[in-house]
Amino acid sequence: MGVKRKEDGSAVEADVAPAEDDGIELKPKMSLLNGVTVIVGSIIGSGIFISPTGVLENTGSVNASLIVWVLSGVFSMVGAYCYAELGCMISKSGADYAYIMETFGPFIAFMRLWVECMIVRPCSQAIVALTFSLYVLKPMYTDCDPPEESTRLLAACCIVLLTFINCWDVKWATRVQDIFTYAKLLALMVIITTGVYQLYSGKRSNFFHKPYYMFPRDNSCI
Repeated sequence: MGVKRKEDGSAVEADVAPAEDDGIELKPKMSLLNGVTVIVGSIIGSGIFISPTGVLENTGSVNASLIVWVLSGVFSMVGAYCYAELGCMISKSGADYAYIMETFGPFIAFMRLWVECMIVRPCSQAIVALTFSLYVLKPMYTDCDPPEESTRLLAACCIVLLTFINCWDVKWATRVQDIFTYAKLLALMVIITTGVYQLYSGKRSNFFHKPYYMFPRDNSCI
């Protein structure tokens, strides 16, 4: 029972329904744009900026490296189609965990998730941090590679800072993700545009000769 007042100000008793308890739940703090940047940032990893060097060094020519990249792209596209088909067939949240649990049971799914959390993800983050620190320190060491100790220390500081940001506020984490995703896309556009301009200008010598940076050289700093 409760009290309800009429228009003339007099009070009458009225039935008042108790307020429903909504419970405790996480509030959504990511917008559609944040979700897109997270997906794009996950697809375009930092390895795209360091893998070409290893491909060139192991293939020995620009033409062969381009063939490797095309074949790798086709292979990745087929894998993406298979993953999309799994998502359409098994409409459960959890990605790999849900698919493996549906197919092989909870034990294999748990082991897959455990390996992902304890080995795969930490190693991936370490590689990303080392790549980031290498590119940050490279302008300071133009004639040689940065010292390994400095690279590892900066990578560790980067991981600690990002861990703090993710633990402190989701909005901060999404902003950092947005900034780095935009930076990746901008860097890729600069690299692609520069390459197309060089080809248009007639500078195609690297297609027929080994680039200068592929010859053996001493990169150690003394």
